[in-house]
Amino acid sequence: MGFIIWIIVGALSGWIASKIMGTDEQMGALANIVVGVIGSAVGGWLASVLLNAQTDGGLNIPSILVAIVGSCLLLFIVNMIKGRN
Repeated sequence: MGFIIWIIVGALSGWIASKIMGTDEQMGALANIVVGVIGSAVGGWLASVLLNAQTDGGLNIPSILVAIVGSCLLLFIVNMIKGRN
């Protein structure tokens, strides 16, 4: 069941992050899921290191917000590497 939650949170956070960062036209559903899952891991790690916060990784508002922030950060880094702002 945890894997399905990761996919759902990843898809949702990846899609929202792509809308915020303006990359939605370039990405498909699979890319949104991948960015969301990796962004969730990045956001969870940053929250634990910087804020000493523990996220449970479930389907709740704090976990989704952390995943969105991590996904936006991931998209920002990817865009900087590609040379676009």
